[in-house]
Amino acid sequence: MTRVRLIVRGRVQGVGFRWATVEQGRRLGLAGWARNLPDGSVEVVAEGAEDAIMRLRDWCRHGPPSARVSQVAEMPAPDEALAAEFRVRV
Repeated sequence: MTRVRLIVRGRVQGVGFRWATVEQGRRLGLAGWARNLPDGSVEVVAEGAEDAIMRLRDWCRHGPPSARVSQVAEMPAPDEALAAEFRVRV
């Protein structure tokens, strides 16, 4: 199991990025969440098989069609229990 925390910057709020990320995470069989941050970025925390995490990371580099991703930063993931299903976190 691998866990990752991503901060996605660019035009990623108001374009369905969180919901599309949740859909992608569920398709990949990951646990975790996505949420909007006050600075206009989206934070994603995901846990699962390493290949699925790599696919989610790659997907976050472009996101849904209406998004314009300028940067994806990876940082240490929080040590917290994650829900079994990927979800939006508020």
